[in-house]
Amino acid sequence: MSIHSIMNTYGLPDASNETESKPRMKTPVEAQTAFKTAFQQAINNVNEAQLESNRMTEKLVTGETENLHNVMISAEKASVLLQTTIEVRNKALEAYQEIMRMQV
Repeated sequence: MSIHSIMNTYGLPDASNETESKPRMKTPVEAQTAFKTAFQQAINNVNEAQLESNRMTEKLVTGETENLHNVMISAEKASVLLQTTIEVRNKALEAYQEIMRMQV
């Protein structure tokens, strides 16, 4: 995903499009939908990496492949993606808890 598409997803001005003077801000519903879509894509990417790691491990065990390096790279990639997802979840929960502690 490019920086420009991320900027457009959240209604931020695109530096490559200088003719537009003021960007259109997204409504809360559009922003929520964009966040939901981005979150689902991230979860799907983590799941696909885990499944690919499992497939490659099975191939190594059954003798279909002898390239241990690719299997280990796939396993580490899946592990890093999962750890990153868990940390993002933890930060989101901390932010939510902090907001809930605020007195109105």
